[in-house]
Amino acid sequence: MSTSQVEDWTMQAKCRGSHDDLFADSAEQKKARVICYGCLVRNQCLAEALDNHIKFGVWGGMTERERRQLLRQRSDVTNWASVLCSNPNRVIVT
Repeated sequence: MSTSQVEDWTMQAKCRGSHDDLFADSAEQKKARVICYGCLVRNQCLAEALDNHIKFGVWGGMTERERRQLLRQRSDVTNWASVLCSNPNRVIVT
């Protein structure tokens, strides 16, 4: 994903401007995740975190622990952006 593509989706994110809140610990992460539900760019956000192995914060509605588990379960996926962003209606997190 190019820098301009990243900037494009981040400008549409519901969490824009509240990034400090998204790096919450434990129970606070549940509150941060609520922001992700209904976000139009949730898949792009999650793909960014998975493709770049981002370790902290809530991205695309998933915590660090959930992302690590998904990466272990789907070690065959080498490009999450192509998986998640090719179908904008696809949601990994329920």
